[in-house]
Formats: sequence, structure tokens, C-alpha cells
Amino acid sequence: MFNIFKKKKYVDIYSPINGILLKIEDVPDPVFSQKMVGDGVALEPKEGIVYSPVNGTIIQLFPTKHALGIKTEEGLEILIHIGMDTVEMKGNGFESFVSEGGRVKIGDKLLKFDMELVKKEHPLTSPIIITNMDIVDKIVKEPDGEEVKAGKTKIMRVYLK
Repeated sequence: MFNIFKKKKYVDIYSPINGILLKIEDVPDPVFSQKMVGDGVALEPKEGIVYSPVNGTIIQLFPTKHALGIKTEEGLEILIHIGMDTVEMKGNGFESFVSEGGRVKIGDKLLKFDMELVKKEHPLTSPIIITNMDIVDKIVKEPDGEEVKAGKTKIMRVYLK
């Protein structure tokens, strides 16, 4: 009751990809747009390189390299998913520069993907999702439609419970 002076814990999440910021509700897949996996934002990539949006540890790298999970030092878990239904590509066109358990800093190169190859068969829209919403108090998202720079532009501030 008397903790009004207690500093609230939060995590700033930076863009992992150079591109355009989108609302999660605009993702062309109901699993993401209806927040079944968690809440967040999405990006329309302008180049095929993914950088770390936070300081943390790689907790999951999908064998197909189309998605990975990072856990921040504060315990927040973030999923970066490249494109829609790209698991069907079975890793073709994807390259990883990290492995599970590896520590990363904001701006470290994580993945590379062939945008043209992905675009031939799948939307490029890439969700950035908080998957452990149980520790989240609120998310303040930057305005959609803005151009964002990987490792430089803050896309969300996540306040923790």
C-alpha cells in the first residue's frame, strides 16, 4: 500500500528488423492477431537480417530457423517469428548466427533470411510477441506505420508485475 515510491520494473524492446511497425491485430494469422501466443507487435521487413531486440539469453531456436525465443535478464520471454507459415520452408533460406543458451545484447545479429524466397510463398509479416504475459502488467507500444531501425528504434516498453 505504501509502495507509491517503488520504481516500476520495465523492459524496453527495440526493433529486431529494419522495416515498418504494424499492430499485432493486423497480422494475417489469427494465432498472432488474436493474441493466442501472447501480445506484441509485428514488422514488415525491409531487409532479411534479424538482430537482438533486448539483452538476454536464447532460450529457443527452432530447427527450421524461422523463429527464436529470447529471455531477458528481467525474465521476459520474447518470440521473434519470421513471416507467416514459414515453418513449411523447413529452414530453406534461413541462417542462424546463435544457438540455444547463448547470451545476446541489443543489436547482435541473430538470423538471416532470404526475403525473396520467403515472399514467393508466404507473407513477410513478422510478429514480435511476449509469450509469458503472466508477468506483464502492461505494454506500451510505439505507433504503427512508422519506419523502425533494428537495434535503434524502441517498439515496446513492457512493464512487469
